[in-house]
Amino acid sequence: MSVASFSVTPIAGALGAEIDGVDLTTPLDHATVAAIREAWLEHLVIFFRDQDLSLAQFLAFARCFGEPIEYPFVKGLPEQPEIIPVLKLPHEAVNFGGIWHSDTAYLEMPPMASMLVAREVPPAGGDTEFANMYLAYETLSDRMKHIVDGLVGINSSAAADTSRTREDRVKDSGRADARKEYVAHHPIVRVHPETGRRALYANVAHTVGIEGMTQDESRAMLTWLFRHQVRPEFTCRFRWRPGSIAFWDNRCAQHNAINDYAGHRRLMHRITLAGDRPKGV
Repeated sequence: MSVASFSVTPIAGALGAEIDGVDLTTPLDHATVAAIREAWLEHLVIFFRDQDLSLAQFLAFARCFGEPIEYPFVKGLPEQPEIIPVLKLPHEAVNFGGIWHSDTAYLEMPPMASMLVAREVPPAGGDTEFANMYLAYETLSDRMKHIVDGLVGINSSAAADTSRTREDRVKDSGRADARKEYVAHHPIVRVHPETGRRALYANVAHTVGIEGMTQDESRAMLTWLFRHQVRPEFTCRFRWRPGSIAFWDNRCAQHNAINDYAGHRRLMHRITLAGDRPKGV
């Protein structure tokens, strides 16, 4: 495949781009992988359409960019444990991941990236939103940047709203070795290890407090940050079709799976890629 054979088209002003002209069922050469990674770093989340990937092909694509890791709470597929099903059944009321978050920020070394491929989608609804955490930081006033630059967030897997979004899958495919709670302390302003840019790294699903602050002080600061992070001008929205793929950077983007398709089934397959320990300013 020639690198020149694919196009990159932004889908919103803040982040997100569709890549067209790449067949992910075939092995990618080094130049193409490097060009895709460059587009990913620039746009934070990239999308591919009409990719009828087998599980092995999906895993091979992911390995071009990092090391697939298993999810701590839900078992992966028997034939490919690094791939987990993200499923909502017609009778279920709550969807997996239906809250703004960066994946598993409660781990000491949260994943660098995540990928989803759509297998079954509802006739309408089930879109995913993404938000640019570079912009969320860069649009703060200088005074607010000075305040947040040194803060450390306390992240927990046991936040009530987050637990609810995975409880159906934990019931039917939970991991026996999962801890009751994972907790990690990370800087609220994270320096991206590849781009060097600063991004807000706190999210409403996992960040439950701030080191050195009272509960009331933490709540006030975090409530404001959570609202600021997802202003419409920082976001994009992606509509799925079977065979669509999203590949996003957890270090500088958040996402939210919209739960607006009651009575319908939605099935995605997800891979997360190993990351490093977040570093602050």
